[in-house]
Amino acid sequence: MRKRIRRHLRTAKYIVYKETLIDFKEHFWTFVGAFLGIAIIGLLNSKYFTANDNLFLIGSFGASSVLIYGIINSPLAQPRNLIGGHFLCALVGVTIHKLIPNEPWLSSSLSVALSIVVMQITKTLHPPGGATALIANIGSAKIQALGYLYVFSPVLSGACILLLVAIFVNNRTSHRSYPINKNWYRVWHRYRR
Repeated sequence: MRKRIRRHLRTAKYIVYKETLIDFKEHFWTFVGAFLGIAIIGLLNSKYFTANDNLFLIGSFGASSVLIYGIINSPLAQPRNLIGGHFLCALVGVTIHKLIPNEPWLSSSLSVALSIVVMQITKTLHPPGGATALIANIGSAKIQALGYLYVFSPVLSGACILLLVAIFVNNRTSHRSYPINKNWYRVWHRYRR
């Protein structure tokens, strides 16, 4: 019995040790990717809008950055999930807001719940997408005034910027590879010829 307990303790210590190791290269590239992705969107925002508008920078992009720069091997961080999740959730959020404009508690909860189901059905589950749907309902009056334009800018354009930066930054070293499935590149390259 004592041997078993000691063995479990050794295993637990090893797991805790491995999980707390600091990999400076990994952290460096995570920082560079997140900084560049958000900075590019913020720069575009500052060039085209006043400081009070902040139309390009939405909160869900911060959460997406955690996934696509920090946990790049997660299925939830892959391009299909990033682009599809944000796009579909924005579409659901705006549609529900147009159907139920005067009850934010109802439109918000319905938008988030429907967005999750839509992402599950389409296999584009991306947790920050729920926030994208929520922002369509509780965002500023300027965001709500965008209507379906919200789906394309800031959501789709911002997600595409984050994706391009993620592909560039996450493939700079041999120990990082993004996306997991490189088949998208073969398909794109075939149609490019």
